[in-house]
Amino acid sequence: MTITEKILAKASGKRTVSPGDVVFANIDKVMMHDVGGPGVWAVFQELKPIIGEIEKIWDPDKVWLTEDHFVPPIDKQSAENIKTLEDFAKRYGIRKYFRYGLGQYGVCHTLSYEEALVLPGEVYVGTDSHTNTAGVVGAFAAGLGHTDIAYVLVHGKTWFRVPETLLFRISGELQPYSTAKDLSLAILHEIGTDGANYKAMQFSGSAIKAMDIDERATLTNMSTEAGAKNAIIEPDERLLQYLRSRTDSPLTPVYGDEDAEFSEVYDMDARTIEPLVAKPYSPGNVSSARELSDVEVDRVYIGSCTGGKITDLRMAASVLKGRKVRVRTEIVPATQRTYMQALKEGLIEIFLQSGALIGAPTCGLCFGGHMGVLRKGEVCISTTNRNFPGRMGDRESKTYLASPLTAAATAVTGRITDPRDLSG
Repeated sequence: MTITEKILAKASGKRTVSPGDVVFANIDKVMMHDVGGPGVWAVFQELKPIIGEIEKIWDPDKVWLTEDHFVPPIDKQSAENIKTLEDFAKRYGIRKYFRYGLGQYGVCHTLSYEEALVLPGEVYVGTDSHTNTAGVVGAFAAGLGHTDIAYVLVHGKTWFRVPETLLFRISGELQPYSTAKDLSLAILHEIGTDGANYKAMQFSGSAIKAMDIDERATLTNMSTEAGAKNAIIEPDERLLQYLRSRTDSPLTPVYGDEDAEFSEVYDMDARTIEPLVAKPYSPGNVSSARELSDVEVDRVYIGSCTGGKITDLRMAASVLKGRKVRVRTEIVPATQRTYMQALKEGLIEIFLQSGALIGAPTCGLCFGGHMGVLRKGEVCISTTNRNFPGRMGDRESKTYLASPLTAAATAVTGRITDPRDLSG
């Protein structure tokens, strides 16, 4: 069995499972944020006439909440959503609550592994499609809808169809100026945005082992753009050390069998990956950065669960140090821990001296909710994960997706720039 199959077999009390099997699995962790949580609360209210008041949830210690999407609140409804999340926590005794502006907080997907909220071998679900990100720790991690999460909160389990697994075996090592974001875009270009529909994407090989945890998380995060049910990387010592520095909980990693069967195997050489950019309006609409050197931009956004991690900020700072930005450039750390580390390393000073703006840890502009949405005709290059029409603002704006290195280089020139070509 693959690692995904082994985790689902263990969680459902079965000796073996195969792709296509339907299993009823015990859940280890649940996440809700300030958009998803109120949606789940609404389901609870809708169920009242049918099953009555839900007096308690299955295990409040296995549930965690975060405020990240509409913070600070954009309007009265957003403020009410925060109040609903607060009430949810109080009503059901949920103690793991990452509140905007109060200590450690930030984007849910980065928190999931940065705070060791999800551990190897676990089954983890959340109210967000990019819950896949937590597969970086060797967990089965998947996003679910509000009704499914409501069921999990009451019963502590739910059903899954065991997905087929696509194996991406990445040899070699990424070259200077190429990143996991570029590799993700190369994969999307290869298989398309529906190439992994309800499948597991597993990443392995020497290139993956050479990556730090943040870069690996970019790969699992971007799997959502290929339609994947989940993405996963088998734990290695680097990951286990990372988690041990963040938690005293016992770690029980799961590994796939040596003779595991995969529905497809993709062999790629990381040394061939160059700086890439996804053009509007799809993450799979990919070209090399050099092919787009005549595209002028109005905005640069460096942030989100995909591009606001400490490794991402280090990349951006390496380009912006000693340079000035030519267009409005916003940099938003994914979490407060990331922000503090960036301060210690002097990255924030580099950004400010370059003329960039720094935001508090939130999802920010990523989903076009608020905090500087794009106007009609505005062009942005972003380290986020989606560039659908209207994703970051007006439907007639344009978003190009790129790595932090390419985004920062573009900020300096005002046009899409391969970081290898930046001079001066």
